[in-house]
Amino acid sequence: MTQQSKQLRRFNRLVGETDAVYHELANRLGLSDSAFQILYTLQSEDGACPLRDICAFSGLTKQTVNSALRKLEAEGSVTTESSGARHKTVTLTPRGAELAEKTVAKVIEIENEILGSWPAEDLEKYIRLTEEFLVSVRARAEEVHS
Repeated sequence: MTQQSKQLRRFNRLVGETDAVYHELANRLGLSDSAFQILYTLQSEDGACPLRDICAFSGLTKQTVNSALRKLEAEGSVTTESSGARHKTVTLTPRGAELAEKTVAKVIEIENEILGSWPAEDLEKYIRLTEEFLVSVRARAEEVHS
């Protein structure tokens, strides 16, 4: 196995383990993964944002987001309203803001503490390299066909 393949395996293992930690956090907080992602996004965006941004920021499909939103709406945690012909804005209700504060805000605080403990140049490098990787993978994904 080449060194590059070993690095890729290590990278993929770290990504998978990180995803597993967030899954476990969602479970501990009594949330589904999709509800966690939606509440996390809304909390990060000051309580409201377009539906398309929730999909983009969370990596969830529109169908998954809509299904989870229906449940969150039924619980009284979010509202959705049209903000144009084909656009919706999702907003935390007071009940949803309280739920987000008790759950995902704790996770955001942990993340901020961890990232805040890193030297500024390391944090900037990590973010820059992650962004470069995303841009490259997105561009190369366009080349993949069945």
